[in-house]
Parts: sequence; structure tokens; C-alpha cells
Amino acid sequence: MSGLDLAKRWLPAQLLFLWMLTNISESTVSLSAPDAVTLEEHSKANITITSSSPVNQSVVIQLNVSYTSKENYSSVITVPEQVLLPVEATSVTFNVTSHDVGQVTTYLVSNNTDFSSNAVSIISQVIGWIYFLAWSVSFYPQVWENWRRKSVIGLNFDFLALNLTGFIAYSVFNIGLFWVPYIKEEFLKRNPHGINPVNANDVFFSLHAVLLCLIYIIQAAMYERGGQRVSWMALFLLIIGWTFALISLFLAVAKQITWLDYLYYFSYIKLAVTLIKYVPQAYMNYRRKSTEGWSIGNVLLDFTGGVLSILQMILQSYNNDEWGLVFGDPTKFGLGLFSVVFDILFITQHYCLYQKPPQYEVISEQRED
Repeated sequence: MSGLDLAKRWLPAQLLFLWMLTNISESTVSLSAPDAVTLEEHSKANITITSSSPVNQSVVIQLNVSYTSKENYSSVITVPEQVLLPVEATSVTFNVTSHDVGQVTTYLVSNNTDFSSNAVSIISQVIGWIYFLAWSVSFYPQVWENWRRKSVIGLNFDFLALNLTGFIAYSVFNIGLFWVPYIKEEFLKRNPHGINPVNANDVFFSLHAVLLCLIYIIQAAMYERGGQRVSWMALFLLIIGWTFALISLFLAVAKQITWLDYLYYFSYIKLAVTLIKYVPQAYMNYRRKSTEGWSIGNVLLDFTGGVLSILQMILQSYNNDEWGLVFGDPTKFGLGLFSVVFDILFITQHYCLYQKPPQYEVISEQRED
């Protein structure tokens, strides 16, 4: 064996780390790791990635190879494709093994918004709470309208029943993805490049919506209703939805589907309800040629919330350079989109098609002497 061959044999394998986290100087959290790791052939080493402060949710750190001195980097060194930094943890350690001489360069990408532009993240959070307030307050004009008139005539009962079911399903989805650690980690493992689409304002909004829907139903039981009831078609659709949820629960318990899939099925129920729940109300307005009893304040605030919800998702996608996030939560995106479409229809009905006729004041005739 020549001296050159001997030297090549003992040349160590090297693993270099490049940081590709945008706007790291503006980040709320920073990561640190060795700039380079040198290993002898057929040796192992433990590498630790450390964060400057504990993270508020599980973070998947992707290790993407950008350069290798050989055609297949796995022939040089074994590196995991991703590592998981748990909630409240400040470091994560993983193992690498060298097989041959050479060099491999990898860069780290995180799916957590804490490692993105802080300014855009703050704007996104502010917009999230604004649309949360707009959507939450949007329930109250209808409550006031019902109380003022002591009547729910003009408020469609199919809409009430479907709306309650939809927000119960949405609450189950949000609670699971926001508060259950096992499901959160399952989501991150399945979507290593994405971020959890459910925020705190989504959870509180959905729970608040369930409460207000129950108040609507109590008002419907107390006030004048004009003989209105939930239609057989709406009851049939509700039975289908809850039967689907029950069957999905049995499949999840039997481990035929994952619990994350089970939650997504609830989100699809909410999305299906959003697609159809406004139709009975819009048809009732058309049939009556009037929007009386259907609060326009509810519609205007709902429209504002829908627009801001979509805007927040766009900002989050831009901030994480992951545009799949817009469609990663079909319920949230669909809720905003279809709400906006139907709100435009209701605004057109109220202000253009079915305006109230002018109110005339009766003036008694004055006889001249």
C-alpha cells in the first residue's frame, strides 16, 4: 500500500453544520451546535443541539445534506434526517457514525415560528387575536336581535342545529391539536416542515362559539318562533355526521387509524357543516324577500374575522417559508373562505336585494275653517 493510500485511509470523516434560519438576529430563540465534527473511520459521536431558551412546543429540526464528497453521503456517515426537541427542553442529542473518509455538510431547518422573523410573528399573533375578537363578538348582535324582538322568526333553525354541531367538532379538533402532547408530536412527525396550525385564539374561539350557539338554542325555545322547526334534511345530515364520528372513534381505539387522523375527521365534519350551514338561512331570506330577524351586525363582524383569518395563515406561511400551511389546516382555511363568500351574499341580500321599504308616518288631515 502506498503512502498516499495510507494517508487517505486515515483522513477523518467530517460533518459540517450550516445555519439556514432566516433572520436569526431577530429570532426569539436561537440554536447552537458544533461548527464541525471530526470522526475517525468507523467511529461514533454524540452531537448536541442547544436552544437559547426552552421552546413552547415540540420542534422538529430537519438535517438536510447540502454537500457530500462522495456520491452517496450515507457511505461516509450516518446522520438522522430529523431530530425532535421536546416541549420546554433546551437541548437534544443525537448519534452519528462514520463509515469512510470524506466530508458531509448539512444545514438545519426548524419548523417552529420562534425561529422566524419576530416582527412578522408578532403581527400574525395580533391579527389572530383581532379576528378572534371579531368572530367572537359576531355572535352577540344576533343574541341582542332575538332579545329585542322577543322572537327568532327570520333565524333559520337548520342553521342553528348545524352551527352547534360544527363548532363542537371544531372544538374537539382544536383542543386535541393544541393541548394533547401525543397528538402534537404525531402531527410534527408527519409534517416535519410545517407548524402546528392551531393557536390559543382558535381554541378559545371554538369553545366560545359552542357556548353562544347554546344560548341561541335557549332563545329559540323561549321566544316566538312562528312554528319553525329543524327540517328532516338537516336532521338526516346531523345523524350522518355524528355516526361518522362514532365509527371513527371505534377505528381509533382499535388502532386502525391514528388519533391525529381521528381529529382530522372532526375537522372535516366542521368543514362540511361550514359548506352547507348558511344555505338554509340564505334560502329563507330569498323566500321571505327579507333579512329581518337575521342580524347584519353578525354578518359584518363574521366577514371581518374571515378575512383576517386568511391573512394570518398567509403571514404564517410567509414567515416560515412553508406555503403548504395555507392548506395544512383545511378547516381553518375553509372556515375563513366560505364564511367570506356567504357573508358577501348576505350583505348583498340586506343592502341591495331586500332593503326595507321606507317607513311612512301617517299624518292626520287638517280641516280648514
